[in-house]
Parts: sequence; C-alpha cells; structure tokens
Amino acid sequence: MTDVVTCGEVMLLMVAEPGVPLARARSFRPSIAGAEGNVAVGLARLGHSVRWLGRVGADPAGESVMAELRAEGIDLSHAEVDSGRPTGLLVRDSHPARAIDVMYHRAGSAAAHLAPDWPAPAVLSGARLLHLTGITPMLSEQAASATGRLLRLARQQGLTVSFDPNIRYKLGDAARWRHVVGPLLNQADLVLSGADELEVLTGLPRAESVSSLLESGVGTVVVKNADKSANAVTASGDWTRAAFDVPVTDPVGAGDAFAAGFLSATLRGLAPSQALTHGAAVAAMVVQSVTDVEGLPTSGQLSRFITGGEAIHR
Repeated sequence: MTDVVTCGEVMLLMVAEPGVPLARARSFRPSIAGAEGNVAVGLARLGHSVRWLGRVGADPAGESVMAELRAEGIDLSHAEVDSGRPTGLLVRDSHPARAIDVMYHRAGSAAAHLAPDWPAPAVLSGARLLHLTGITPMLSEQAASATGRLLRLARQQGLTVSFDPNIRYKLGDAARWRHVVGPLLNQADLVLSGADELEVLTGLPRAESVSSLLESGVGTVVVKNADKSANAVTASGDWTRAAFDVPVTDPVGAGDAFAAGFLSATLRGLAPSQALTHGAAVAAMVVQSVTDVEGLPTSGQLSRFITGGEAIHR
C-alpha cells in the first residue's frame, strides 16, 4: 500500500550563499526543488509511504534528483528518464527579509513532455491520496492533458485528491492560470490555496470562492492568508490557526511544508484544527533552514516542536 502519490517536476536547485544577492553570489549549495517533490519528501520524513511520478533527463542533474528522492525512501518505480531532454534547474538567492530572485531553466525539460498515453492505471495502484499542484498543467499542453487523465484515473480508483494551485507567474499570466488551472479546483476533495490565488483562479472574492468550491463538492478548503494564518473550511465548520513565531532564515518552501504537515495529519485521521497546527508547525520548521527540504522534520521532531519539548534532545 502507498499512502500518497505526487506528480510534478523536481529540479536541481542551486541556492546562493545566504544573504548575498544572486548577481553577486560566488558559492552555491545544491539541493532539489519542486512543489510536488517537496511535499513527497515532507510526507516521507513524517513516516508515510510516498510514490513520486515525474520525469528527469539522462544527465547529472537528473541523477542527483533521483538519488535525493531515493535516499528519502520515496518509491520511484514509475519515474521516467528522458534521454533526449534535460532536467530542470532552479537557481535562487536566500534572504529572510527581502525579495528573493529566482531563475528557472525548465523550458523544454523532460518533466514537460509526458507521453500522450500516460498515465497507466498502475501508477496509482494501492494509493490512498493523490497530491497535485497547478504547476504541472502549466508546464505544457502535454502536461495539462496528462494531469486531466491522472485526475480521472484517481476518481476511477477511489483516491482522495488534494490540490494546491501554487501559482508561479513565470509560467503564465493570471488569465492563463485561470483558464488552465481554475477548472481543476472543483475536481479535488481538498484544496490548499492562498487567499489571493483563490481570487485569481475563480474571479470571486475569498469568501465567495470558498463557498463556491464547497458547493461544487470539495470537502475541505484550506486558505493561507496574507498574515501567515490559515483557515480550514468545511460544510460543518471553519477553523483558524496562526503561524508559529519563529526566526526566519529562508521563507521559500513554507507552503509546500504546510501542505505536507496538513496532509500527514489528515491521513492519520486528525481533525481539521489539528491538521492546521501540524501544517503550521512543519512550515515553521522549514523556514528556519536554507533550501526547501533541509528543515522538513521527522514525526518525532514535529511532535517535540508542537509540544514545546526540550531544546536539547538527550
């Protein structure tokens, strides 16, 4: 059995030395990046069995990505290697209190070229939950078609579907995001979205967009607010959780970390209020480290953080 399947592009990440603008940086730390990969690593560290679906190039970057995911215990049995296209690359700097510059080199990458007959039914075999983001269908028309087929397959096999829009305007303007990703929201059982993203994708104010999604059949809508708090809204209630007050080293990856914590708690049968706490806690732990995945905790580390356990673990 597999708890979660994620599908999306995982890139090689090169992060500049902390505090140094990208144009001035002379040393870089390698890691991996990509929303679905971040969530996969987060869930694996929290003790869940995870399968990643995606494509990398037959290049050193692809080898590095696969090695990192494999080291986390993630199932790569349905991952593909493309001998003719490269692995995506993301280069960025790291600042806790000013805008971060990001350079994507993903045009024409292996991840954007999913086969016309993909996926085969076996990719979801034995899984409980499928987690997707809006990034994948925005990569290419092929990827958008494949995302639609994967959603239909998940429905046929009875999986729960979670969806995080994860808007990145370097992939398209607001109108393009509304056209491609907006219709996918009501195909999910659980939507995790920024308040501003909901307004962009639905064309409705926050409250109306949440109500519309619930009426369309979405079971839970999680809204991440500008003040870093989050709401979980269902037909039976609305719960709020403030962010943990922690020093921020690097804010990138907080949304994916929140998703991993929330999904983990949900898979374990915890209530929405508890799932919000787990999501906020994982996000708080991640922003205290550089790179998207370094600070992702194990279940024991998460428990100690939430309960305020000893600062020194003896």
